[in-house]
Amino acid sequence: MTVADCRQIDFPEIRDPRGSLTFIEALRHVPFEIKRVYFIHGVPGHAIRAGHAHKALQQILLAIAGSFQVLLDDGTHKKLVVLDRCDYGLYIGPGVWRELKQFSPGAI
Repeated sequence: MTVADCRQIDFPEIRDPRGSLTFIEALRHVPFEIKRVYFIHGVPGHAIRAGHAHKALQQILLAIAGSFQVLLDDGTHKKLVVLDRCDYGLYIGPGVWRELKQFSPGAI
């Protein structure tokens, strides 16, 4: 997998006067079965999270609130992605190094 294979995935959003609803379904909006969901919060703005790659894991990162940057690195190419909305996510496949940084206050 390379940085070029990492991509934005848009999630459905239903809007009405009461607000918006965004949802994600495994194997429909995400190209894999979802086995675990976790979130990172309370991160100081200067902290760096992740700092690793996975051998087999596929992952979607999204900003539920606030924003943060994701630096992707496949050993040849690097790409910086800003996540700042909850209606899209960043797909990262196996073998791509990721660093999460520049967290805004209240980012989740």
